[in-house]
Amino acid sequence: MAKRLITAFVGIAIGVTIVLLHHTMVYPIAVVAITALSIHELLTACKCGFKEFPTHYIFCQIFGAAIPLLTWFDNVGDVWRIFTGCVIVFLMFAGFVTDRKKLSFNKLAMMCTISCFVTLSLNCLISIVKMSEIHAISYVVMALAAAWLPDAGGFLIGSALGKHKLCPDISPHKTIEGAIGGIVVNTIVFAIYATIYRFVMQSKGIYFDVNYLLLAGVTIFASVISIFGDLSASLIKREYEIKDFGNIFPGHGGMVDRFDSVFFVLPFMMFIYNAFGSYIFMMNAA
Repeated sequence: MAKRLITAFVGIAIGVTIVLLHHTMVYPIAVVAITALSIHELLTACKCGFKEFPTHYIFCQIFGAAIPLLTWFDNVGDVWRIFTGCVIVFLMFAGFVTDRKKLSFNKLAMMCTISCFVTLSLNCLISIVKMSEIHAISYVVMALAAAWLPDAGGFLIGSALGKHKLCPDISPHKTIEGAIGGIVVNTIVFAIYATIYRFVMQSKGIYFDVNYLLLAGVTIFASVISIFGDLSASLIKREYEIKDFGNIFPGHGGMVDRFDSVFFVLPFMMFIYNAFGSYIFMMNAA
């Protein structure tokens, strides 16, 4: 437990520093690093790593680095991001033709799926921070919290009150009580955060009202998505008979073990900010 807490505190400190530097190149480089490690862990777990298919592994990593960096620079249009992604996928299929005796289509499809899913999901961190000059940091914090809080809250509530298993064949320690508790904890924490955030911004001369009903709805949906994301990662680990995807975080496992829910929640939160952001934090004149 002590190791987990120390790792958590260090991780939070690093995360806060990166978010505070969201206007600098530190931010996209951090996103690329998270993407690279996540792709590496998933490809390795699925027996599609550098050891098995070095050329395709490198193409996956190039894809994971190129898309976030191209998104970061405002003068790079969508057409160039799409073109770059298509070129890399084309090269992977070209490699499939030349290496057809060793590389099966199932493996190729798995590599393409992993690299595209992880990259496009984490790329939302770049898009989200560009959505609002005023709420950029808050948007990122809320998106990550929406993924992580249900797991933390579910662990605490489940440990104390959990009796009915949620998906015992996938994750034997998760309970229905824990899942509901995680959703409730997430909703309460978001309401408290929004209230504090509103007062902090008012002290800086920025005035807005919080639509708590809409915020609660968003939080509940994000919590459900987070739970499914966590269960999906657990299912992958069971299929490939591994305990953790890595060991980069002592007591917590690998990057994917920490970001599995984030992969699923980020696109949802990006859509919500784009469609309803002005209705969650409703700007007013005074």
